[in-house]
Amino acid sequence: MIRPGLCSVTFRALEVDRVVELAADAGLACIEWAGDAHVPPGDTVAASHARELTEQAGLVVASYGSYLRFKGSDEEFSAELEGVLASARALGAPRIRVWAGSRGSADVDERDRARIVRRIQEFADRAAEHGVDVGLEFHGRTLTDELGSTLHLLDEVARPTVLSYWQPHQGMPDADALETLRQVLPRTSTTHVFSWWPTHERLPLAARAGLWREVFTLLAAEGSDRDALLEFLPGDDPATLAGEAQTLRTLIADAAGAGDAR
Repeated sequence: MIRPGLCSVTFRALEVDRVVELAADAGLACIEWAGDAHVPPGDTVAASHARELTEQAGLVVASYGSYLRFKGSDEEFSAELEGVLASARALGAPRIRVWAGSRGSADVDERDRARIVRRIQEFADRAAEHGVDVGLEFHGRTLTDELGSTLHLLDEVARPTVLSYWQPHQGMPDADALETLRQVLPRTSTTHVFSWWPTHERLPLAARAGLWREVFTLLAAEGSDRDALLEFLPGDDPATLAGEAQTLRTLIADAAGAGDAR
């Protein structure tokens, strides 16, 4: 099942209750709460509040969208780890999104890469003690900026609770983006959904409906449960969410129907 949802960072300037209201009114099912906006690391009061409002609205917490990048001294990393984990637990998040460093794979030497791998492993092991999975942001200027590096990183980390997110890399043509998804598909948990083209211009989701129709067809055919989370709406305008959510639900339903027809 593909579950439609929202990244709260899409509306970073809005209060938690308004984000929940928008998501519920748009007919979405879940929310990924942002660690740099609505649920700061270590702020368990904010996390509990977001969880309560989410559940009261009949929605589900999909994940905790942290900005943990595994940088700094061992002491700094340890403190950041504990803050992120505390917020995720108070939020009731089944998954924590993290970032594999802050430099592209070609710019990271073997020693720095090994340190990031060790820290991801440490974090994943701590999270697993509480039944929480880890998702690697699939993004430029990190070790997941390129498909080969992403797959290699998952092999290096070698933890069953660590999977990758997926999104089309900026400026990547549809065919190339779909090929990255095909290759990483068995090792993905979540998709960030938006329509940027040709580079960072924010368009309605329908403008790249061909891409997303193929994406959801691939996901539906593979069959695993996944979240598809809207992000980066045109103009960051809350008024567009209802229409974008309807497009998302339609694309998901069409892909499921195509699979049933086969």
